[in-house]
Amino acid sequence: MQQKIVSTERECLVRRVPNGDKQLIPAGEFVTITQDLGGNFTITWRGNMYRVDGTDADAIGRKPLKLEFTTPEHSGIEEHQVYQALETVYDPEIPINLLSLGLIYKVKVEQATHTVHIDMTLTAPACGMGPVLVGDVEHRVGMVPNVKKVQVNLVFDPPWSREMMSEEAQLEAGLFF
Repeated sequence: MQQKIVSTERECLVRRVPNGDKQLIPAGEFVTITQDLGGNFTITWRGNMYRVDGTDADAIGRKPLKLEFTTPEHSGIEEHQVYQALETVYDPEIPINLLSLGLIYKVKVEQATHTVHIDMTLTAPACGMGPVLVGDVEHRVGMVPNVKKVQVNLVFDPPWSREMMSEEAQLEAGLFF
């Protein structure tokens, strides 16, 4: 993708790369879109790099990702909806979702507290995008009806390997032989 300078159309909450700290960019600010893989956007603003969630893409003049969930008739969390949300979170460097990459190790729904606990890993322990990916998971899973809290635990045992990827993801990444 060729870099593109745009003006923010509304204020937008973004996460700084690589530490994941939240920042509010006001409307009317000039930003440079540097990457748009996997439905999210990486921008630069005032000398820093930020991640714009795909659900907020309209703030930078792009079509927003719409996550739509059926509201359950009960007050509980539907686990399949948590997985639907996780399927929309993509690795920023490889446009493959985290589930297909095999980065999600465990999902536990705690109905009493409306909390989702997620154990996940990274493709490499030193991955600089770890805090941003954790923020992506928290944001998207937090959109599931009745979820009040998302707790992500980064784990590195067992270490990730390409064998953890789905066959489709291996094919897409050119790793399936």
